[in-house]
Parts: sequence; structure tokens; C-alpha cells
Amino acid sequence: MDTKKRLYVGLLASSLLIMFLLLVLIWYLITKRSLLVNHIIIIILAAVVLVIFLMLGIGLMALVIMILRSRTIPSLESLAQRVHEMLFPLALLVGGVVGINKEKILRSYIAVNNYLVKSRRLWLRGEQIMILLPHCLQNSECPHKITVDVKNCKACGKCSVGDLKKLADNYHAVLKVATGGTLARKYITERKPSAVIAVACERDLSLGIQDMTVLPVIGVLNCRPHGPCVDTGVNLEEVESALKSICKGG
Repeated sequence: MDTKKRLYVGLLASSLLIMFLLLVLIWYLITKRSLLVNHIIIIILAAVVLVIFLMLGIGLMALVIMILRSRTIPSLESLAQRVHEMLFPLALLVGGVVGINKEKILRSYIAVNNYLVKSRRLWLRGEQIMILLPHCLQNSECPHKITVDVKNCKACGKCSVGDLKKLADNYHAVLKVATGGTLARKYITERKPSAVIAVACERDLSLGIQDMTVLPVIGVLNCRPHGPCVDTGVNLEEVESALKSICKGG
């Protein structure tokens, strides 16, 4: 398991440990209360928490095994994904408490998510895949409106949009440029892709992945030589690698 994935899995395990300590606290309260009604209520609550804890524990173990073996476990894939989603906010909180940079946690989260998507071996046709780009990839001085239609791009070479357009054409994938989450959701609702390859910063990618829970999303981080949200770039090889991992023609 590489370092990037290890960080997030470690935070998930820490989150699970916190839940276990809460369960121990509930059990302690049971032993210290004398009224029968209170005993029954707390025992029911403890049982519910125990069931949730066991399910999350099995899901986390499945996630770790899948990453170590580089192979999915079909029967536990859904549970592992649920653990990934449910414990994410707690993992962020734990990471913040121990002083881990938030962007580092988000990068680890995205790496684990990408692994889970790729391990499903989707093998889609190119036209079933949407490549979703942020508007900040376009050169800030470019006069052409590519959020309306990416074909308006003249491929002048001043930004990476032209190369991405060519890449999408080679794989027959759908290429869209969005100014934000609302427009991205509109594109997805209209085109109904079977999977999305999204380029964005850590924050936007993690939010998008959580937003599209049922839809497989592979996140590719952009690079920001001029700071966030202006004249950003992306490694084309990473985008093509993501395409190859889920595309039949890849």
C-alpha cells in the first residue's frame, strides 16, 4: 500500500477506534445505572452501535485487503465503499486534530477512491465516459466560450484544453468544461455517463466524489503554477491513464 493511500486508511482506522471507545463508554454507563428502563434503552443503543461498528470494521478490513492485493472483493465492494463514504468526515476531523494538512488528507481520499473505481474493471465504451474539466484550465485571456461548447477551443497551445479535446476525441469520450458544481451536475444529468473522469483541485474533487455517490468518479488533480482557480494545468498522461483504466479501447 503506497503512502498516499496509507494516510487515509489510517485515519479511517482511527475513526473506527473512536467509535469503539464510544461503545465502551456506553457500556460503562450501562453498568453504572440502576433503573431497569435505563438499562434496556442503553443496551438497545449499545447493540445498534455494535452492529454498525462491526459492519464498518468488516468494510475497513475489506478495503485494506483490496488495496494490499490490488484486487476487488465483489461481495464486500459495496460495504467497503460505504465505509469510505461514511467515515470520511470523521477521518477529516481526526486528521485536523492531530495536525495533518487537510489537502494531504483529501489527496489520500482521492487516491483510495480512484483505486476502488479502477478495481471494478468497468470496461466502458468511450462515449459512456465524461471527462469533466474546470474552467480555470482555460487560458484566462482566451476570448472563446468553451463552457457553452468545448469545440469552440482553437487548440492554440496556450493551455491544455486543446490537448484534452484531442485526447477525448481519440477515445470518443464526452468532454465538458464546467464553471462550478451546479453546471457539472447539469452536464451529468443531461448526458447520463456511466463514469466520470474529473479534473480539479483537492477540495472540488472530494466534494464532487461525495456528491456523485452512485456514479464512479476518477479524480485527477490539477496543477496550480499561478495559484488556485486561474491558468491551472493538468498532466495529460494521468488523464489518459484514467481513461485506459475504464475504457474498452484503452
